[in-house]
This record gives sequence, C-alpha cells and structure tokens, in this order.
Amino acid sequence: MAFAVVGMMKPALDWATVALNAPLARAVVFGVPIGGHYVVEALLLVVIVFLLLQKSYKPPKRPLTEKEIDELCEEWVPESLIPPTAEEVKFESSVLESAAGPHTIVNGKDVVNFASANYLGLVGHEKLMESCTAALEKYGVGSCGPRGFYGTIDVHLDCEARVAKFLGTPDSILYSYGISTMFSAIPAFCKKGDVIVADAGVHWAIQNGLHLSRSTIVYFKHNDMESLERTLEKITRENKRASKVRRYIVVEAVYQNSGQIAPLDVIIKLKEKYRFRVMLDESNSFGVLGNSGRGLTEHHGVPVEKIDIITASMGHALATDGGFCTGSVRVVDHQRLSSSGYVFSASLPPYLASAAITAIDVLEENPHLITTLRKNIALLCKGLSTIPCLSVVSNPLSPLVYVKLSRSTGSFQRDSHLLETIVNHMLKEDCVLVTTSRRSTLDKCTLPAGIRLYVSAAHTESDILKASESLKRVSKLVVENSTDSW
Repeated sequence: MAFAVVGMMKPALDWATVALNAPLARAVVFGVPIGGHYVVEALLLVVIVFLLLQKSYKPPKRPLTEKEIDELCEEWVPESLIPPTAEEVKFESSVLESAAGPHTIVNGKDVVNFASANYLGLVGHEKLMESCTAALEKYGVGSCGPRGFYGTIDVHLDCEARVAKFLGTPDSILYSYGISTMFSAIPAFCKKGDVIVADAGVHWAIQNGLHLSRSTIVYFKHNDMESLERTLEKITRENKRASKVRRYIVVEAVYQNSGQIAPLDVIIKLKEKYRFRVMLDESNSFGVLGNSGRGLTEHHGVPVEKIDIITASMGHALATDGGFCTGSVRVVDHQRLSSSGYVFSASLPPYLASAAITAIDVLEENPHLITTLRKNIALLCKGLSTIPCLSVVSNPLSPLVYVKLSRSTGSFQRDSHLLETIVNHMLKEDCVLVTTSRRSTLDKCTLPAGIRLYVSAAHTESDILKASESLKRVSKLVVENSTDSW
C-alpha cells in the first residue's frame, strides 16, 4: 500500500515542479516578480469560482408510482407515543371493593389490610362520616375552582386554623392532593442557584420537587448524620457563594422508603451551626409520633418554630385526603401566590377538609389511639423478627414497618420480583394484603427493595399474628425455591 501512495504522489510532485519552473512562474509584472505559488493559488481560485457557479444537482422531478408509494407505506413505522414499558415496572394493583379499613374486600374475599396507611384506624369512623355527610349537604362536592379565584370555602380556612393550632404554628395552608404538597412547596421557596442538601432516601414526591426547583441538589447518605455534617461543611467551605444563597436541608420524619426516623435534634444542631433552613415532611409521623401525635418535633422535644417549613399528607393518620404546609405567616402567604399546587389546582373538596378537622378532634379526645398503635407495631415487629430470610429495618416506633431480604439477589429488579411473589402468595393463600416498595424509572432512591406493612390502631392482635405467620411461611417457601436460581 505504501508503494501505491508513493506512486500517486510522484506525478503530483512532478506537476508542481513543472508549474513552479514554468516561464510564467519567473515573470515580472509591473516590476513585481511572480513566484510559482501565485500560479498555483490563481488556479485554485479559478477552480473554486467555477464550482460556486455550478448549479446544485437535483434529481429529476417525477411523480412516484403507485407501487413505490405502497412500498414506502409498508416500510414506514410510526414513532411510539410512549416509550416501551419494561417488564419490571409493569404492575397490576389489587382492586378494593369496600372501604380501606383494617379489613377490606379484594376479589370478593375478606382480607386483612396492611397496605393502607390508616394509622389511627379512622377510616369509616362514625364521627368522620357524620362530618362528611353534613359538609356534602351544605357545600356539595366542591367549588371546581382554585383557591385564589372562587374556590376558598370557610371550612378550608377552619381546617388551616385547626392544623396550625394543633401543631402550635402561626398559620397553615391546604393543598388538594397530598403528594403535590411537597413538590409544590419546594419549588415555591427554592430557585435556581440555591443549594439543597437532601437525604438520599427521600420518596419520589420530594425528588420531583427538588427537580422542579432547579436548585443545586446535594445528597447525603440515608439518615447518616456524619455524612450530613461532612456535606454541610464541604458546601460551606468550598462554595464561596454559599453564604449569599438560600440553603436548605430536606428530610422526612419517617422515611417512606425505609421506615427510619430522622434524628431531628441532631439536624437542628447542624442547621444552626452551618446556618441552613430545614424543610421537614411529616406525612408518616403526623398523628403518630409524640405523646399527643404532634409529630417529630414533639417526639424529639424540639420547638416547632425551629423548623422553617413542615409539610404532611392528610391521607394517612387523618383518614382523609389532601395535604398541608405549616410554618410562619410569611411562609404560608408566600405559597398562596407562588405555589403551583395551590394556585392552579381546584380546591380541596370541603367534606375532606371537614373530615380532617373532625379527625384531629377525635385524636385529641382519644390519646389511647396512639398507645394502641404502638402496641400493635411492637407486636408485629416481634413476630417478623423471627423470620430468617427477612430483616426488619424500620424504626421500632414507625407505623410503616419495612422488611427487606436478609440476603439480596444482587439486583433491585430481582429482589422486587421475589418480594412481589411473596406478596401475591400472601394475598392469594392467606388473605393478607401487603405491598412492596416500588420505584419509577425517574426515582433516584438507592435503598433496597422491601415489603411495607402499614400498621393501624384498628388492627386486632389476631390480625397481626396472622400477618406475621403468613409472611414467615410464604417467604420461607418462596426464598428457598428461588435460592438455586440466584
């Protein structure tokens, strides 16, 4: 090949030599000697001008034949409207045929329900039903409009005042949907250029809020306060603009993806040391933690005013729907103008706001509900602790009991499939309804897959023992049969 290249270059060099040694190359025009390179450049310029003046090539215009049109139509494949769904994310949920109380009807069978976050057992409570009925008769099902236009009803204001009074905060704001509370509140306060330090185990709604804020997001290890302090120190030390931008710590009181409880007392010390604000989601702790159910602040003995922003869903302990954000008057007023979930969503149906007020009243009148719930949690954790192939990773006080495989298969998808098999067998064979942890394709949580059991104060001892025995028997059978394929 080298000989061929040399053979091609030799004629070119000979041509250049002839051009440079041509008589014209040694001519003198108006006293200016013309070198050989001028000749070459002039020739190149002529070639370029010639090419520029040429018409671009166009294929001959002729109509397509019927045969060509049919062939093109057969070969054309339209772009899919949605991306293909992977097998591991396909899911068919159980369909309830009655209220989601401690017992419910699924596929015509009465099952013990550990899949609903009915922590205080208020689903179907007589006082809540009476409250909803009265509100329906007075207001109907809703205003069908946002709060800022014509959607504010007096019961909304009463509910906001009741939540603020119960938690000891100056003011509160209601949202129409529990999951939208956090991912509307975060972008309302956090903007591009701000710094947010978030726990790596926060649930999807918080992750979505972090994404929508367009802030600089830094994650620390799940519920690891040493990792949090290192992260705060690094941001403060290395970022020269850190002292001039808004800085936040975002955590959950009871983590939905692990059942762990955040050490709020330590977080407050770090907040004050490094001068950050704290945003706390109390969806799984409101009405549960603390002697009177006022949440994580009461549980750790931290003054509620030390938390800048508190959010929570009312679809758990209060057995209604919607969510709230509570804090100072300025924090609440700011959201009424800048929070998308409040400004653009239809207001919460008034009967749900009325039910929330009644639920708080019932909680204050019956503090034994919290005591009963804790007894049920302890009984369930005790029963699950004897299962060799599973381990309880949630906090002993968490109403969300989280169980994961003692030995992982090495893949989140395989772990999820194995746990889903256990859940399906429990429902089909023992009539016990539980649920697995699920992640969307956008979920960035790296915590292991697990089974969630939502404990209720309305569960009886026999319900809990049945769930424990069912999970113990089914998990042993499924895991032993699947070990050979790992």
